[in-house]
Amino acid sequence: MPTYYASKLFKRNFEKLTPGQKLLFMKAVASLVKSLEQGRFDKMLRVKRFQGEEGVWEMTWAPNGRALFRYGKEINPGDPHVIWLNVGGHDIFDKR
Repeated sequence: MPTYYASKLFKRNFEKLTPGQKLLFMKAVASLVKSLEQGRFDKMLRVKRFQGEEGVWEMTWAPNGRALFRYGKEINPGDPHVIWLNVGGHDIFDKR
């Protein structure tokens, strides 16, 4: 089972999401976890490398919902460790 850590910026911006947005994000996270366990990303998440910052990935969780993450050192051998960097709309790309 993948593990995760949420940065302060991520936590702060997650709290700004509406309840509906939080629900959509958590559904996307469930799909991401399943994808990580299967070794391939669900196409609906549109996971891709984030332009301009080495090792950072972006994920789509709603029409204007994006999240940035990177992989950290595994906590449980063989399980990915996701470090959530930011969450919100397209504006999170400008706040790097």
